[in-house]
Amino acid sequence: MKKTTSKSPKTSAKIKPAPAPVSVPKVKVSAKPVFAPIKEPRVAPAVKAPAVEVVADTIVVAQLDIGFGNQLFIRGEGAGLNWEKGLLMDNVSADRWQIVLKGATAPLVFKFLINDVTWSIGDDYVVSPGSTLALAPLF
Repeated sequence: MKKTTSKSPKTSAKIKPAPAPVSVPKVKVSAKPVFAPIKEPRVAPAVKAPAVEVVADTIVVAQLDIGFGNQLFIRGEGAGLNWEKGLLMDNVSADRWQIVLKGATAPLVFKFLINDVTWSIGDDYVVSPGSTLALAPLF
């Protein structure tokens, strides 16, 4: 038998080639920032309160001197007035009478009376609710 020598061949260290470069997809970058739309919160619809009619006071002023001891009344329709019995007006100076009528929602029609007996002459007067009317009635 023959003696064989086994010589292992010299192997040189093999260098592995570098892996192929991995391609990365290109991302498009824009100069403008991109925002997602903001969703508004859901809100229940507002409930409207019933309209409340606010009416300012209606003021009637009469500029006249009816003589010492006499009083001036007003009769008419609307805001507590009636044609059967007059409301006494306030004497605010020697020749000035005034009344403040509350709750008028429609124009007031009225006339003046001295001592709730003697009617002023001429047509009935009309005043809009919430306004002030100054007159110089004749008797």
